[in-house]
Order: sequence, then C-alpha cells, then structure tokens
Amino acid sequence: MTRLRVDRSTVASKTDRSAVTSSIDCLSVGNRIKYPAVNERISITKSLLALLVSASLVTAPVWAAPSSSLGTVVYADRAQVGAAQASVGTTVFSGDRLSTAQSGSVQVRASAARLLLSSSSSATLSQDDTTPAATLTGGSATFSTANSKAFALHVASAVIRPSSNQPTIGQVTVLNPKELIVKSTRGSLSIAVEDDVREIPEGAAYRVVLDPNAADPQGPRGAGSRGYGSPPIKAAKSRFIWFAVGITTFVGVWAVHEALESPDRP
Repeated sequence: MTRLRVDRSTVASKTDRSAVTSSIDCLSVGNRIKYPAVNERISITKSLLALLVSASLVTAPVWAAPSSSLGTVVYADRAQVGAAQASVGTTVFSGDRLSTAQSGSVQVRASAARLLLSSSSSATLSQDDTTPAATLTGGSATFSTANSKAFALHVASAVIRPSSNQPTIGQVTVLNPKELIVKSTRGSLSIAVEDDVREIPEGAAYRVVLDPNAADPQGPRGAGSRGYGSPPIKAAKSRFIWFAVGITTFVGVWAVHEALESPDRP
C-alpha cells in the first residue's frame, strides 16, 4: 500500500511539473503573439540609434573645427567690419571687409603685423598660405611688419610686401584701378606683378602704373620729388612701369599714426 501511494505521489509530481512547464510555454508564446508590434518597434529604434551614432562620428570633426581668426581690431573710429560697426577687440577673419567713413580709421593687429586704413578706405582681409594679407580696393593703407613674411598687401595685380626681415613700414594709396602710389618709410619694400619684381628702398615713393600702355611718359611733376627725371622701364620688358615721386604728401599721415613706428611689437 505504501509503495502504491509513493507511485501515485511521484506521478502527481511529474504531472504538476508538466503542467507548470506547459503554462510557461503558453505564456511565452502568448506574449510573442500579443506584442509583435512592440518588439518590431524596439528593433527599429535600435537600428535608428545605430545610424545616428555612426553619422555623429563622421560629422563630429567638421562641427568641432573652429574658424581660425586672422587678427584683432586695436583701434576703430567710424569704421566697419562687414556691415557691423568695428570696435576695439573685434576679431576679424579671412574674407572680412574693412571700411572707413570720411575722417575715420581702423587698425588691425595680425600676428607680427599691423594694418591701418585711413579715411574713406576699404580692404578685404585674406591669407596667402600662412601669411596674413589684405586687398586694398580704395583709399590708403599703411602696414608695419616685423619680418618679411608677416604681411602682404594686394592692389589689383600688384603685391607689396617687406623685402627683408627688418622692421618695415609701408604705405599704399590707390589712385584708380590701374594706378597706385607706394611709399616705404622704414625698411625696403618689394612690389611684384607676376614675375616682375622690384624693390623700393627706404624713404622712396613711386607712382606705379599697372597698365603700361596708359602710362604718362613724363611722370608726375612737383617740388621736392626724389629721384625725379629717371626714365621708366620700357613696358615691353615689364609688367608695370613706375615713376619716382615726392614724399611731402605722406608727412601728415605718418605724424598722426606714430603707433606704427614699432612694427617689432605689433
């Protein structure tokens, strides 16, 4: 009798385990049948997250790359950077346009150089490789440098820059799209139009004509002209011609802006 009861208990236990297992299987199947949309949404969400992470890894370096500044405004009076009013401390970038109103001026420090625009002048900042530069489109610009690679000034097809690593101060005035005056007050300058490169010594000023066919063969006349009377280089052998001019017209400008007399600490 005891054995029979044991057998019945064993059979009952097996039956109970089978019932529990069956119930769990049914519950699992029921969940899969009941929530197919939820599982699908979770899978889609995971895929989208993976795509977003991949995209962020690709674009993150582009978003994180800051634009490098070209310089800082250190003086401004009735001047603008683009359409905004210029003020001391304004950061300027390559491509920015500087302009001054009548009787206005603006000065920018760019590494080992300074650029000053006088009244009614305009220039667009740029960069020649690693050298700060600007294109003067009207009026007058004065620049001071501590070395030969500190700055370059473009006017139409001409490029004016220091010719040595000595502290240099130069001034350029645009007379018209084909004509300009270049003056060196400290150090020497080089002026280049394509492969035609010449040097302007310290204390000399030249009127430069970029279109030789429109040149005045007599050159400008005036009291106090330095080096006046030397013939211009023939147009057939040069990209431009130049004439020595007087320096008296530059005295007033330089007396006002003595800060540029220390290009070694711009």
